[in-house]
Amino acid sequence: MNTAARTSAASVRVEIDDVQSGALRPRPVPYEGKFIFLRVDDRHAGRALLRRLLPLTAAGLPEADRSRDAWVAVAFTYQGLEALGVPQESLDSFPQAFREGMAARAELIGDAGESAPAHWEAPFGTGDVHIALSALSSDAAQLDKELERARVAYEDTPGVQVIWQQDVHQLPTGRTTFGFRDGISHPNIEGVGLPGSNPQEAPIKAGEFILGYPDETGSLPPMPSPEVLGRNGTYVAVRKVHTNVAAWRQYLRANSSSAEEEALLAAKMVGRWPSGAPLALAPEHDDPELAADPHRVNNFLYRENDDRGFRCPAGAHIRRTNPRDSTIIGDARMHRLIRRGTTYGPPLPEGVLEDDGADRGLVGVFIGAHLERQFEFIKAEWVNDGNFIGHPGEKDPVAGHHGGTGSVTIPEKPVRRRLQNLPSFVVTRGGEYCFVPGLRALRWLAELED
Repeated sequence: MNTAARTSAASVRVEIDDVQSGALRPRPVPYEGKFIFLRVDDRHAGRALLRRLLPLTAAGLPEADRSRDAWVAVAFTYQGLEALGVPQESLDSFPQAFREGMAARAELIGDAGESAPAHWEAPFGTGDVHIALSALSSDAAQLDKELERARVAYEDTPGVQVIWQQDVHQLPTGRTTFGFRDGISHPNIEGVGLPGSNPQEAPIKAGEFILGYPDETGSLPPMPSPEVLGRNGTYVAVRKVHTNVAAWRQYLRANSSSAEEEALLAAKMVGRWPSGAPLALAPEHDDPELAADPHRVNNFLYRENDDRGFRCPAGAHIRRTNPRDSTIIGDARMHRLIRRGTTYGPPLPEGVLEDDGADRGLVGVFIGAHLERQFEFIKAEWVNDGNFIGHPGEKDPVAGHHGGTGSVTIPEKPVRRRLQNLPSFVVTRGGEYCFVPGLRALRWLAELED
């Protein structure tokens, strides 16, 4: 692999070999993974741990040999950088949202009620999370090998404590706990050399995702200083979200007169059928053959064939979080994210309508160079308000926090349908804002001196 990937116009050179693999590459299918949070009690120990982790931290794009395609990524909260002894001048150069952390901005992004930080799972939102490790692979044996190397690194470092761990995995169905295929859409990023999943999407400027390159405004995103710390880094919002699968199934059943109508209603709320086939291309029934074709499953836009949402409602989950070319208030390309959802916990058995008390859901990772106008904007304006699509007050039917009072509009002819009294199908268990530095920045952090 070349050190730099280029666009055909050679207008951008992204230093791929300095960008952590966890930042750019899509989640493998199938996948096994683990998230680990650590607290640094001594800055010298924290730096020693980084020196041990450096040989394990992968960069670049996926391996051709899937059995070798496992990677460990390292990220830091603001408190983590502080604990490592990063100079205050550098700490002050990070954006306000990152410095404050997700818990302090919970009201802005809609984490209220049972999803408020007061109810979060420890250690989320406590300030104790300093280093976040993630490991993913399509091969369980290779993942175990990488995790063992990481375990040796942190267990051999007194002064660093593991405070939280979460295993994630693809369910046997290959779908989320709600029963829908996920991980289909990945942006086309200029200068990376990894094709996007939608051939109709024009390349998005690298600076929307990686610091040190022009973004969609034509400017360089604000970057932490010194340059060696900021360049080729990015930000991630890590979220643990519990899914109320029984409530989801109960609501669909109560608002449908047949199994077929129930399946269509679920698809209208999500924007895809369970197989992953999009309503924009398969508006009347699921199409597993289309869904299985990687060249077709994400090859669509909205404006030409479905601007009014008769196929895929404007308020559907996938259309809200990525409106593509829809007629909306604002420019969707300014708010594009890399999304990487991973499932935890057991599935609720098929057909069961009562909650079994198990904890299940997803650990989501949302990656971008602008926390405020990407992750926070999407949560505040697109997920938790429908003003941008002409439905003020309506929230994302799947990801919005409704509390039993939610509503959603489904365009139909001759009269639109309006669902009422939606419960919350998801509950936030915790979240953190993290900075994912490039490999040179990791070395700089490891070599800090008092």
